[in-house]
Amino acid sequence: MTLVVLFICTCFIQGGCAEELSHLRKPYEDGVLRINLGTEPPGLDWHTSTDSTSFDVVSNLMVGLTQYTNELEAKPACAASWEVLDGGKRYLFHLRRDVYWTDGKPVTAYDFEFAWRRLLAPETAAQYAFFLYDIVGARAFNTGASKDVNTVGLKALDPYTFEVKLAKPAAYFIYLTAFCPSFPQRKDIVERYKDRWTEPENLVTNGPFKLSYWQHEYKIELTANEKFFEGAPKLKRIKMFMVPEASTAFALYENNELDFVDNRSFSTPDVERFRHSPQYKNFPLLRAYYLAFNVSKKPFDNADVRRAFALSVDRNVFPKILRRGERPTSSWIPPALGGGGSDSGLGFNPEEGRRLLARAGYPDGKGFPETKLLYPNREDVRLVVEATQDEIKRNLGVKVELVNQEWKVYLATTRKDPPQMFRDSWGADFPDPETFMNLFTSYNGNNHTRWHSAEYDRLIEAAEGEQDKNKRAELYRRADVMLCREAVPIVPAYLATQNIMVKPWVKGIAINPLDFQFFKTVTVGDTAAGEVSKSP
Repeated sequence: MTLVVLFICTCFIQGGCAEELSHLRKPYEDGVLRINLGTEPPGLDWHTSTDSTSFDVVSNLMVGLTQYTNELEAKPACAASWEVLDGGKRYLFHLRRDVYWTDGKPVTAYDFEFAWRRLLAPETAAQYAFFLYDIVGARAFNTGASKDVNTVGLKALDPYTFEVKLAKPAAYFIYLTAFCPSFPQRKDIVERYKDRWTEPENLVTNGPFKLSYWQHEYKIELTANEKFFEGAPKLKRIKMFMVPEASTAFALYENNELDFVDNRSFSTPDVERFRHSPQYKNFPLLRAYYLAFNVSKKPFDNADVRRAFALSVDRNVFPKILRRGERPTSSWIPPALGGGGSDSGLGFNPEEGRRLLARAGYPDGKGFPETKLLYPNREDVRLVVEATQDEIKRNLGVKVELVNQEWKVYLATTRKDPPQMFRDSWGADFPDPETFMNLFTSYNGNNHTRWHSAEYDRLIEAAEGEQDKNKRAELYRRADVMLCREAVPIVPAYLATQNIMVKPWVKGIAINPLDFQFFKTVTVGDTAAGEVSKSP
């Protein structure tokens, strides 16, 4: 009996068990990418989501009419080609006939018609509805001024032709068709499953991966979509964990339990330790961090108070404490996009800040109301708000209480009832200054400052339709001055960098200044060489 058991075990080891032991000797899982999202995505409905965590998942599940290259060009995806007609005011998208949903049904122009109408429908309450405001009748329908969806200039002419009519030419419009809010949706799925249509057992997608598992607050798993029109990706699976503590997540990376980490999992001490590692990469992002005021709440309904706070914060302190190559800024538009200027905002001048605060009725900070500064629960953000708190106390004599919230709660709070002050950030959705400047228009659902200006709106709308490059840049510069020097609903702080570590068995991690994470070209295994694809 013993000899028989020993013989069976020996054969098992030499066969399947040998493969298992071989796997145990490897520090990775063949064909499996393990990453850390840092937190639970607030949702995977690409109409109601607004955050980069959710979009990092969605952008690997879906593709739109176009898709981004790492050089930030919009190339064909669901649309094989398109025509720009009537002086840039009409687009005809001709869809491919070999793009399928994961349940086998073809992706059609009707899926885009339904999705874009849903994005604009007032009952959806989509903060990204403004994305389509260039379309004829879109703003009127979204705001309720028009009840007839047929007045909106978008229509499926047939299953494979999608027509869009713009109220005015917009050079950046094609970029919008590559970003998550403009992705197609299936009417039958959304209507059948209602608020559960994004759960793994219900969701159908058209991108390189499909959602196969979602254990809330722990892990999301994506698996390769064999029906993807470009061919199934080489990765069999992506495991997306939700570890909020950067130090804990980085320890998992060091222990070979994660294959790739970024700022969400990479604390300043760890960056210092690994700055010269061949696995480390640092690159600039089109992402700006800022201090925001709720201008509807006292005392920040007074522009002198807001300007005083802006003048009291030395932005040079942030790169010193973060030590990741961040660039201090007092302007809102990143220089790489054009249209801004180093003189657009208020520089560090605490003496002038104290004078303005006294003029507002708070000499040396005396009598200043209790003030709270809200921030999301992340280690690097905590360092920034603590430095901000210290600058304001030292230079203005004002004590600010710091309050942190988990990511989903923070997003809900800033959307529904933001406190007097909150720390926020904005990353470019497309490579154009419009993506930054539109944020603070009165109609943008992501503007949580409660600040509105008809003149600011007019400048932005004029810039959107301006065809002369220099005139357009001047319009944006004037709006930047209004935002950062005059009205000051925000205090720009610094421009971010991304810091990543990639294990040597991973190949194809792409980097780009929009920080979109596309994993369809990634491989994990013996053939990978730790290469990072980089934009020129």
